[in-house]
Parts: sequence; C-alpha cells; structure tokens
Amino acid sequence: MVWRMATVSRRRVRDLAGALGVPPLMAQLLTRLNLPGSDEADAFLHPRLRQLDDPFRITHLRDAVRRLRRAMAANERIGIIGDYDVDGVTSTALLVHALNRFGIFPHYTVPHRVREGYGLSRAVIDRTLESGVPDLLIAVDCGTNSIEEIEYLASRGVDVIVIDHHRSTCGRPVPALLINPHVNDEEDRPWRDLCSVGLVFKLAHGLVKDLRNEGDPTAYKMNLKDYLDLVALGTVADVVPLTGENRILTRAGLKALRSTKRSGLHALFHVSGIGLGTPITGSDISFKLGPRLNASGRLADAELSVRLLLGKRLEDCLDMAGQLDRMNRERRDIQRRMAGEAARYIEEKLLDAGGYVLFNPEWHHGVVGIVAGRLARKHNVPAIVLGKEGPLAKGSGRSVEGVNLVEVLQQCSGLLDSWGGHPMATGVSLPIHNLPAFQTAFDRAVKQALEGDSREPTLEIATFVRVDDITGDLMKMIDRLHPFGEGNPVPVFGLEGVRLARLPEVFGKNHFRFSLIKWDGDVLNGVAWQKADRLPPADCPIDLAVKLAWNSFNGRRSIQMEMVDWRRQDY
Repeated sequence: MVWRMATVSRRRVRDLAGALGVPPLMAQLLTRLNLPGSDEADAFLHPRLRQLDDPFRITHLRDAVRRLRRAMAANERIGIIGDYDVDGVTSTALLVHALNRFGIFPHYTVPHRVREGYGLSRAVIDRTLESGVPDLLIAVDCGTNSIEEIEYLASRGVDVIVIDHHRSTCGRPVPALLINPHVNDEEDRPWRDLCSVGLVFKLAHGLVKDLRNEGDPTAYKMNLKDYLDLVALGTVADVVPLTGENRILTRAGLKALRSTKRSGLHALFHVSGIGLGTPITGSDISFKLGPRLNASGRLADAELSVRLLLGKRLEDCLDMAGQLDRMNRERRDIQRRMAGEAARYIEEKLLDAGGYVLFNPEWHHGVVGIVAGRLARKHNVPAIVLGKEGPLAKGSGRSVEGVNLVEVLQQCSGLLDSWGGHPMATGVSLPIHNLPAFQTAFDRAVKQALEGDSREPTLEIATFVRVDDITGDLMKMIDRLHPFGEGNPVPVFGLEGVRLARLPEVFGKNHFRFSLIKWDGDVLNGVAWQKADRLPPADCPIDLAVKLAWNSFNGRRSIQMEMVDWRRQDY
C-alpha cells in the first residue's frame, strides 16, 4: 500500500485557521476536503437545518406538491412503490407516515427481489394494480429509467411522480413528474447528492410549507425533525456523499435517532445491541442497523422492514426485528460461502483483469452486491458479481476511486439487457451467452478509465502527529467533523518512528491488539482488524497509519486506535 500525504497548502491552512479561529491541525483536516472557502468551511463545521435550501428550488417539486394536494383534496387513491434497500424502505416509510398525518392512507408496495426484480418493474406494478388502480402512483428510489412501465401506467389512467436519485441511462425522459437532481438540476446545487429519502423529506417539507401558507392546522402541528431519523438511516446506508445538505440532514438525523420515539427503531436497537438513548454513529447504521433493514429485501420481502418502521406496538416490532436479525445471520452465512467461491474464481480466471466480472448460477441475488463491494475493496478493482435468473446473468457492481461504473457500463451497453445506478454502485443484467464478450469489454473499459494507473491501493494520510498529540482535544476536533462517509472520509493519522509497548496480541481469527506508551506513562490501546497475517515488530521503530475513535466499555470512555497499515522505517 502506497502512503500519500494529503495535498494541502500551508498558506491556505494558516488563512483558514485565522478566519475560523481554529487550531492549525483542524484547519489542515478541513483543507483536505477541498471546501471552496472559509464560509463553506464554517458551514461544514456548524451544519444547521436553517441552512437547508428552499425545497421548491428542486426541479418539478412544486408541481409534485400540487399534484399530491389535488389527490389529497379529491380523496384519490394513492399508491407508492419503493425499492427494497434501506434508502427505498425509509423513503416509503417517511412518505406513508407523512401522508397518514393528513388522514391519507396510501397503499404501498416494495418489490420482491427474486420474483419481481428491481424497482418499477411490470411485475410489481401488476401486483400493485391487483389492489385497485390508483389515481396517482409515487415511485421512490426507482423509476428514472422506467419509460415503458410508466407508459403502461398512463394507459391505465394513472398519473406518476418519480422521486429518485439514480442516473438516467435510457436517453430520453420518463413521461412522469421526475424529481431527480442528477437528471434535472445543476451540479453545484446543495441538494444535488441527496438520496431518495432526502428527496422525499424535501417533498414533505414542500407539502407542509405549502399547506402552512394556507393556514392548515395539521401542517402547523407537524414537526419535520421527527422524520430526520429515517433520513439519516437511508442516507448513510446508501453511501452517498455526506456533504452539502446530506451532511446537514445526517448530522441532525443522528441526533434524532438517539431520541427517536419509533417503536420499530427501539426494537431494531434492541436486536442490534444498541442501548436506548446512547449516541448513534454512522458506523452503527453501516454495520448494525442498515444490514438488518436490508436483510428482508435481500432474502425475503422488504415490506417487513417498512412495517417495522411504521409499527406502533413494541411487542409486534420486537417480533419483526427478531425476524430481520435472523435473516441477517442467514445472509452472513450465504455471504461467507459466496466470498470463498469468488476468491477461487478470481485466482483461477481473473488475476490479470483490470475489472472483475464473476458469474455463478447458484449465487444468491440478494447478496451479490455485498460480495462485489468486498471484492472491490480487497483487490482495489471494480467488481461485478452475477447470479442466474432464467436466461439472464443478473447482479450488482461496485467500483473504486477513479472509475465511474455508469460511464464504464455505457461503453458495454450493447451487450446488456438492463443496467443503472450510481458511479460507485450499479445493477446489471445480460444474456448469459454474452458473458465472455462482456468480461472482455468491461475489462477494456475499466483499463481505459484508469489510463494506466497502478492498481496498487493508496492510503491518504491526513497529517502526521506525535503519540503525545493523541489527546481529548484532538478527539474533539475529530468529533466536529462527524459524520464520516463518502466525500468526508475518516482522517487517517500517521505516526513516525514509534515502538510498540509489547508484542501484538492476536485474537479471533485474524485480528490483533497493540499498544503505545505516551511520555507521561499513559497507554494508548489499538486494534487491527483482519491483519494478523502481517504482524508489526515490537523491537524496532515503525510508522503507523491509524484512525482514532472513542471506545466505551463499562461506563468508561477511552481513545482507541485502529491500525490501517504499518511500514518499516527503511522504506
């Protein structure tokens, strides 16, 4: 792994520290984020809900509010179709709950991944219509590329609103009211990178704002902050950039999660080992809450997760959360088996490939995306993992820095049946007989995107510090940068020429603990995950790259290092 120091201007650091009144180290941590100026840096450090832009500036949102109000006033039948991931589930739950407050009870449907496929498919539409043809259908976290399906709905007399953030791949606009900043709005808009639950929140904001202007008593009683817990869940789980309005909503949403009154979330906290009232972090969503909410959509029916988020009786919610927890354990077992098979596949067939395309007819559709993500991170190459569905190979892709999957797949589109998503994550399906040609085309397109760049992973060091600099004051600076995620990575600190206090202590299957001693005799403890196959020495100086976090145990809080990498000083 190549260590690379974050490129920052010393003058810029000095000027920013003076303008904001912060220590130079904090200014350096901010400078690496490429914020345009001191005003933007100050807003980043102090994200406030009042900084959110007018929802009606989003293209077509005002028209969507007007159509929705017309449906509410005429007591029209409203249907909602949402995706089966956390973003889709939270989007559906937020919209249903907000409409319920106005006495509107829409019928909602979430596609069954195996039987109906992704998004606004004809199969899920037909199932929705079996319950009665709606006058208005709202598609959330899907629909941007569903031209034929929306034309079919129009033929049945259904108006359609699409609230989505996926890129357009179909070349022409869908015949619907489309709220999608990646299709309709300029790149510099603060709402540009909102995922679907953030856009649904903006729709709810617009609806409440419009009704308050007319003196609606229910709108005045509604507190939109009550929905920020759902917004934080969907935003963090969907791995969108945590900058701009995403940062504002997520930071406030994490606070809302701590005090949420949703019985479903209380139950989810219980099975996830999170105590009520304890601070919720982005990591809690990524590794505890999100995987459980995702589990039903991966292995069964994602409507279970929507029902959990809308549930009121704690007893019922505990039962549903228990089901999700069991599904998540089953998902992990399937994932471990698939990961082993994928490792053998790569070793036998793909060692020299610039991008991986893996296929196994037995692989589970609900887990291919996770396996693709792990392969991409481990090997630092884009990976597409496919299972079998009839005559099609179908699955998901995950990318790495420097490779836009949407652009890569555009070059391979003639071989594909369908595809779409984000630059870092996509869904793909293609005829099985096209697989060899697709593997070749994908490999060529990835290599072209990288333009000969080395595949060796790089590690960006935010700054080098001394062991004695790792104090509560440094942790306070780091805390001000939360939440971390895409666009705001966790800072990695370099420590030069340190000696471990003792030999590393291996635990679990492939982890180890280590420790350093500060000048005053205090001990700093650390952990290295999945790195016991390369233990650092304790008898000579080494350089460490670490992340820093608080560790709470038995009511006590201490600083814990997480080792990202180490190197000898003879580099």
